Amino acid sequence: MTDDTAWRRSPGPGPLLLGVRHHGPGSARAVRAALDAARPRAVLIEGPPEADALVPLAADPEMRPPVALLAHAVDEPGRSAFWPLADFSPEWVAVRWALEREVPARFIDLPATHTLAWGREEGEAVAIPGTEPDEPGAGRQKPDAADEPDARGRKPDAADESPTDRQLRVDPLAALAEAAGYDDPERWWEDVVEHRGGAGERDVFAPFAAVEEAMGALRETYGAGGRDRDPVREAHMRLRLRAAQREFGERVAVVCGAWHVPALRAKTTVAADRELLKGLPKVKTDMTWVPWTNRRLARASGYGAGVDSPGWYGHLFRAPDRPVERWLTKVAGLLREEDRIVSSAHVIEAVRLAETLAVMRGRPLPGLGETTDAVRAVLCEGSDVPLALVHDRLVVGDVLGEVPEAAPAVPLQRDLVREQRRLRLKPEALERELELDLRKDTDAGRSRLLHRLRLLGIGWGEPAESRGSTGTFRETWRLRWEPELSVRVAEAGVWGTTVEGAATARAEAGAEHASALADVTGLAEHCLLAGLPDALPVVMRALADRAALDTDVGHLAQALPALVRSLRYGDVRGTDTRALAEVAAGLAERVFVGLPPACAALDADAAEEMRGHVDAVHTAVGLLGETAPETQTAAASADGTGVLSPSGHRDLRRRWRAVLRTLSGRETVPGVLRGRAVRILLDEGELGPEEAARLMGLVLSPGTPPVDAAAWIEGFVGGSGGGGMLLVHDERLLGLVDSWLTGVPAEAFTDVLPLLRRTFSVYEPGVRRTIGELVRRGPGERLQGAVQTGGMPGFGAETDTGRADAVLPVLRLLLGLDGRDVLDADNDLVGAGR
Repeated sequence: MTDDTAWRRSPGPGPLLLGVRHHGPGSARAVRAALDAARPRAVLIEGPPEADALVPLAADPEMRPPVALLAHAVDEPGRSAFWPLADFSPEWVAVRWALEREVPARFIDLPATHTLAWGREEGEAVAIPGTEPDEPGAGRQKPDAADEPDARGRKPDAADESPTDRQLRVDPLAALAEAAGYDDPERWWEDVVEHRGGAGERDVFAPFAAVEEAMGALRETYGAGGRDRDPVREAHMRLRLRAAQREFGERVAVVCGAWHVPALRAKTTVAADRELLKGLPKVKTDMTWVPWTNRRLARASGYGAGVDSPGWYGHLFRAPDRPVERWLTKVAGLLREEDRIVSSAHVIEAVRLAETLAVMRGRPLPGLGETTDAVRAVLCEGSDVPLALVHDRLVVGDVLGEVPEAAPAVPLQRDLVREQRRLRLKPEALERELELDLRKDTDAGRSRLLHRLRLLGIGWGEPAESRGSTGTFRETWRLRWEPELSVRVAEAGVWGTTVEGAATARAEAGAEHASALADVTGLAEHCLLAGLPDALPVVMRALADRAALDTDVGHLAQALPALVRSLRYGDVRGTDTRALAEVAAGLAERVFVGLPPACAALDADAAEEMRGHVDAVHTAVGLLGETAPETQTAAASADGTGVLSPSGHRDLRRRWRAVLRTLSGRETVPGVLRGRAVRILLDEGELGPEEAARLMGLVLSPGTPPVDAAAWIEGFVGGSGGGGMLLVHDERLLGLVDSWLTGVPAEAFTDVLPLLRRTFSVYEPGVRRTIGELVRRGPGERLQGAVQTGGMPGFGAETDTGRADAVLPVLRLLLGLDGRDVLDADNDLVGAGR
């Protein structure tokens, strides 16, 4: 058969219009069959015309779908649009068919230069994934034939219409399914299109003719169907179609959403179409290919395509035959990898069940619903837990596409790719944990790269809590590459052409524009973590300036912990932190001076906030004293060198303890702060148990208002700092609390109850149970037990050396002392215990 004969057999006069459902494997197979039969001289595809120059890259061996066309405004990279394509997308099939046969392939939708500017003029929020309102039917099995992504790669006009407009938008699939007697549009589409088989060359055009007729009837009834932008888009498509016909003749094929076919077939004038396009706003845009993921295809909002089962669709598209049997075999393999017992008999039984369910439900072949029910009943033994794994790994899938190096990219993107390869840190769609040992060069480089990207707003990795170690040399990250991170990279390109340079510029700009002192200290911490020595001087100057001008003790207390943490980071990363230590020591001095006056006359909420500042400063002072002397400097020291000597460390702690003593004895300070100061002094050994009991007795005396006394108790034994165990082991303190509580007047009890519940609710269940048992015994029985043991309540009369000796072998093993003389090792351990 000649080409002209094949073309004459295509449906209708004029161009070959192939109306498809986006991301539908049935539509993709039908498009390939129709193109093979018609052999057009040019293929026109719904998509932005700016991508015409990128079409040849689809033939590159390194191009692996899912991928997406990304367009962004040059002056505003965050304003962007995606057109995602999978290997089962009809548009991708058409592009590949044209490239394999050296036939021109062109995009004919409204240019992105208009679409991006159009959204900006209407105040549309773009490039913020997941913010677009959900549409009726969003998140279903497949997007319907007309509900394809618009020129921005989203559901059409999802963010541009009011809720009433969206309710009026017609769902073509639902209308056609209802006319066919189906109550489920998805099941109708699968039965009519996805499961249609046995079609030979004689009727490859028949499905498109039927869809065109159906869509024509719907558009006669509903017009534009509530999509106000469609007439403008379709006018541009018609103009591009006429231009292609002048160049290639009538043998032109068009692959577009089925909803648009009647509009492209309509007889309109060139003048009318150009009138619709007159005055459209413009913005300069860049376009490239970017990797996409199956999970992003599965999202119905944001930058998703609304395809709930891209893994299943890909299987249907690629399976040469027996798709159900092949699918269930794949499921069985996955479950075996997870150590579940699945035999060949299970697979055979699951196939039979799926086929039986299809017959009972009146379906030509088993669909995803039937196979899922069979997997649950047979392979998962009725459990939804392994079924969720099947859905996540196979039905959706964790595939991440790839694009060739030849694809256009901003310089920052290219440098990021080089860094990823150098550090062997490959982007992956599936979330994974990465453990880093900063003592190793490669891991330290990975840490710097991830911190630099976070500073640039590129959230590829998020820090996580390390399970195996609490040392500062250990870091844990959760990594997951999302397609929209390509937009973030484009946005960050304004700061520089390399990751390090861009992060440095971003940090310097942040330091200049930061309004709060804590923001600057946090920025200094990020600079050390990210290894940005060039940015640190600028940040430190901004930090010193703001610290000198800020008189709010709360702000100073918030800033100090981040600075001290940064000093410790420098130990592992080899960063010079002398200037940072100087500012930290100066901040600590200012906090010591200003804290007592700032704690006076505070209400309950302000006192609770200040308590958090006191805890943070106490931790920071302790860490500041633990850092290596050679890495710390102060504004001045006794020897004039500026180096904070070990005596300087002790002096900082001594002055801090003096501040705490002042807080503990000042009556104008709220009870929660006084109690907290006493508790810290007790833990530090600066206050003896007798003195702590005396202070508690004074506070819990009848002359103190019950609410103030309850606040003092909250500060002393509240929180997660071991206050419950303190009451367990020191029954004098418990007795004081018990006696005070039983003496609280009935009219005041309801006022103190919330504070007491908050105090004791944070204790571990075992601690609460022990305290309750001690209280149940009563003071007499507790005192008798103390007299019998001859010591402190809760403790034995003397040390049990036998029980202590039983621990020594385990400690020798943990400390690696097995090879040493046993007596020397034991003496070392006993000395360490003291």
